[in-house]
Amino acid sequence: MRTIALINQKGGVGKTTVALHLAAAFWQHGSDALVLDLDPQASATEWHDARGEALPHVESIQPARLAKVVEHAAEIGTGALILDTAPHAESTALDAARCADLVLVPCQPSIMDLRAMRKTVELLKLVKVPAFAILNSVPSYGTVADEAAEMIESGLGLAVCPVRLGDRVAYSRCLIAGQVAQEVEPQGKAASEIARLYMWTCEQLRIPAGERVRNSAPPHGEMPASSHPRT
Repeated sequence: MRTIALINQKGGVGKTTVALHLAAAFWQHGSDALVLDLDPQASATEWHDARGEALPHVESIQPARLAKVVEHAAEIGTGALILDTAPHAESTALDAARCADLVLVPCQPSIMDLRAMRKTVELLKLVKVPAFAILNSVPSYGTVADEAAEMIESGLGLAVCPVRLGDRVAYSRCLIAGQVAQEVEPQGKAASEIARLYMWTCEQLRIPAGERVRNSAPPHGEMPASSHPRT
């Protein structure tokens, strides 16, 4: 089982969006994916409630249950476990990072977001887990993303994922109906970005190339049928 934690002490940066799109990408490629929703707002859980498909599975849990549920997920053979954490919850974020093989820090390329990342970076220094910032809601023009990446790497000492997620309506619109971008616009730019993010994530997790593309994406963005035991 590979475990990915989405962490940022600031809210509204896209943690849940990245978590759900990555979970769907892992599932689309044949991995049994499970999202643990640790945020009291339960946005990921509400997305799942609105979804016609049962998978990828989302489970809302209390932070105190995290270690036990992660252990159970490993026992039942979960392929990809994704931890969607809440903002302003240092202890939960720290526990999630300690459970993870990879930490992703979604952030928007604004000065307020970048300044707020310092708390998260300081927290991540307490754990020895590979961590990367992911620039989210990146405008299609200008150099703001390049400048943000430079500030994160040189000023905060945090590596930056080379894949950037654009400021696209597809990301927000699809979540309302319990879908992901690769379902509503399978040939769109958002779906292409998620495909590249998925492949990059697999590289960081050292998932063999053959396993990454074990199942090709079905036509028209449809997901393969599967099942996931309740945790």
